[in-house]
Parts: sequence; C-alpha cells; structure tokens
Amino acid sequence: MTTFSVRNFLAAAVVAACLPLVPHTASAAPAANLPDFTDLVDKVGPAVVNIRTTTRVSSSGLRGGLPPGMDDGDMSEFFRRFFGIPMPQSPQSPGSPQTPGAPRGGDNGGSGGTPDAPDGSDPEQNSGVGSGFILSADGYVMTNAHVVDDADTIYVTLTDKREFKAKLVGVDDRTDVAVVKISAGNLPTITIGDSNKVRVGEWVVAIGSPFGLENTVTAGIVSAKGRDTGDYLPFIQTDVAVNPGNSGGPLINMQGEVIGINSQIYSRTGGFMGISFAIPIDEAMRVADQLKASGKVVRGRIAVAIGEVTKDVADSLGLPKAQGALVSSVEPGGPADKAGVQPGDIILKFNGHSVDTATDLPRMVGDTKPGTKSTITIWRKGQTRDLPVTIAEMQPDKSAKADQKKPQPPKQRATNVLGVAVSDIPSDQLKALKLRNGVQIDAVDGPAARVGLQKGDIILRVGDTDITSAKQFDEISSHLDSQKMVALLVRRGETTQFVPIRPRSGTK
Repeated sequence: MTTFSVRNFLAAAVVAACLPLVPHTASAAPAANLPDFTDLVDKVGPAVVNIRTTTRVSSSGLRGGLPPGMDDGDMSEFFRRFFGIPMPQSPQSPGSPQTPGAPRGGDNGGSGGTPDAPDGSDPEQNSGVGSGFILSADGYVMTNAHVVDDADTIYVTLTDKREFKAKLVGVDDRTDVAVVKISAGNLPTITIGDSNKVRVGEWVVAIGSPFGLENTVTAGIVSAKGRDTGDYLPFIQTDVAVNPGNSGGPLINMQGEVIGINSQIYSRTGGFMGISFAIPIDEAMRVADQLKASGKVVRGRIAVAIGEVTKDVADSLGLPKAQGALVSSVEPGGPADKAGVQPGDIILKFNGHSVDTATDLPRMVGDTKPGTKSTITIWRKGQTRDLPVTIAEMQPDKSAKADQKKPQPPKQRATNVLGVAVSDIPSDQLKALKLRNGVQIDAVDGPAARVGLQKGDIILRVGDTDITSAKQFDEISSHLDSQKMVALLVRRGETTQFVPIRPRSGTK
C-alpha cells in the first residue's frame, strides 16, 4: 500500500510539472492596489527638516552617568555597532514623542557633549533631535513645543545638508506647537491640508528623524479621529511608526498635504507599539498664526473647573444622554460666576454648538476672542437655561487641588438608606465657605462608603432638591427608591461634583 501511494504521488508530480504555468491573478490583484508613495515623498520630502537642539552645561557635568573608563566616543561607538542607532541621551530628552499613559520614550539621537567653547564659556551639549516642516519660503518652520523645550540653541538642517541656527518665534505648551525661523529664502514649502476632511482608514505617511535618522519615511492608516488623550486638543490616531525623533514632523495624506503634526505615542517601553497621535493641522495653524504675529497665543476663559458627565449622573438627573461638561467649581468674580453659573450645572452648549464631552468646552471657549459676548446653555434641576457670558482672557494655569486628606474612621454609624449621617452647618461657616445651603457628612457606611463619600464632605443637593438642613435630608432619604440611582451634589474642598448612589433596601 505504501509503494502504491508513493507511485501515485510521483505520477501526479510529473503531470503537474508538465502543465503550463498560469499566473494566479487573485493573489496578485491586492499587490497591484497597494499605494505607491514615491512621488509623494519626492514632492514633500524637501520641505521636511531635521531639528537639533543643544543646551549649555558645566564642564563637570559632561561625563555624568558613563561607566568608569568610558567616554562619550566609546559609548557612541557601542550603540552604533550593537544597536545601529545613535547613542541615547536621557529618558526625558526633548525630541521624544510624548507618551500618554506611559513614560516618555528614549532619546532622540543626541551624541553627548562638545568640547569646551573657545571663549571659555560653558560648552554646548546635544540635548535632542526632532523634526519639523517648512511653512513658508522665507524660513518659518513648525515643530512640537517639546522638541525645543529648554534649548539654548536650535539648529535646522535641510535635506540638502545646509544647517541654520534658528530663532525661536514662539511656543504653546497647551497644544504642543512651536514655530522657529531661519534666515533663508526660496525654500521648499509644504501644502497645508484640511484635517476636518480626514477619513478613518485612509493611507497616511510620516517623514522625520527617528533616533536621529534623517528623512525616514513610514506609512500606515488613520486609525481614529478626535481621539481624546486628556490633552487640550483631540488627536488624529494612526498606526504609522513614530519613534523618538519623529516629533514635530508632518503627517501627510495621499495628496501630499500635511494634515497633522506627529506628537505622541502610546507606549509602555518608550518606543513605537502600533499607536501614534498627531495634532490636527487646522488647530496647529491657528496657533502658528498667533505665534508668528505676537509670539504668544491668546485664549478665552470663563473660569470654571469641569468634569465628565457619566451615564449614571445623566440618568439620575434626567438627561437624555451622557453629554456636556459638569461644573465642579466656579471662580468667584469670574465670567461664569457673573453669568450665574453654579457648581452642579451641566454645560450642554456654547454659542449654540453642542458640548459632547467635557474636553470640548475648553477648546470652544479658548478659541473665542476675549471680550466676546457669548451664550452658554446649562442643565439645572431638570431644565435648560441660556446664560449670557463675556469671555475673559486666559491667565497662567492655576491648579485647583481637592482636599486629599485621608478619611478618618467614623465615630458614629450611619443607618439611613444612603449610609450617610449628616449634621447642620452653622450659618457663619456657610458664609465662610460661600455656600447658600448644605449639610456636613459626619459618618459613612454601606452605599456612601462604596461610592467614596467621606466624613467632612458637604451635601448640597439630592437629585433636584437643595438641602438646607439635616432633618430635611433624613426626610428625603427615607422616601428614596432602592431600585433607582440618585445623584448627590457633593462639595469636597474646592471641588463640587455629582456622585451617583443607589440606596440600599430594608433600612429606614
């Protein structure tokens, strides 16, 4: 049986060898449809630049961190031979893409210190390498703010190897955009696209200097739009390979237009892991125009601290869906305070434009010229209201930190359906806290403890009802339905927020 099977196999092999070769068109078709980036790179490549930054350091600090007996040249040769990359400088060097949710990646191709300056001043040390692109033929270049952070000198190298010392025109840390200027003319420029027309799934290309390797091209697709990473701007998410040194380089569509600035990666290692983020070019150009005109960016503010509206909060307050920005605190005397905005309000619209998430509001207000009379639509106690507000100019950020004291063990047990024991607040204390009403939590257990309420918190409202006394609070609590969530408006320190809680059953 074995011999018969082998003979049959050999016969089949001979017949197959004699058949004419026919191309497999089904598998060849996809390859024919793959994009060709060569013309695009030829068109755009000359407008992409390498940016190198240096800082002045004391001579005693040049060799810090090297193993005994090794100098910078030895280390550079080691990295070149065994890793094929320039020697890293430090985990926090300026040209690395920022990495939300993880430490920033490694260095950007710096090569260590330079010899002492001839005039006896402190020598320059390479602090990082990034990328950028030419906005105009007279030498304006756009890059990331974190590429040029803390740089004493900025060098811009063109694709024809000419190097220029650049002047810093302006930086905007909030959007991570910077503009520098070199003294040159008739430079190749890049075409600005429209980031609003970007489609998920379209092919895009990045050109930059990963690990200091100039004019490197990587390609991929747009993975998502409007990606919120907690920063001021929504990002374009791609799977284009972006690594330390790519920061500030352009993200380009198939028409050869820049649609974003490569700025961040999501990484647990500091290197590319399949997710990168680009600043939309529309937002970046608005910032660049202001930086070129005045060296700074002017933004509007209404002086509120806001938070996200969760589904539980929306359901408990009767909102059709989880949207808007929850006002957690209002700056006394600020535009929102003068307009009548209160902690616990939910801002649904700004000048008629829907506020879908909390991060939408700062961008909308920030893009509004100070002094402009605007309208905000709020949700309060089951109703919408339009409030007129005059936009003020944004000042340097002030971080309002909530009281982070650890909760103390309760001295008494809370026995109502919410698991909260409360007491009245003296009128003079209410006045000092600039509150009209509220009761103070003396003890928590059960449902209240599970949602994080603490002794010392102040309950301002249960659902749509303002709380004016402990007796009233206990009365309202006794009639709550254990099958429905209820939202408590709670103040802790300087922060006010809704806390959804489900009453327990069987305890009155």
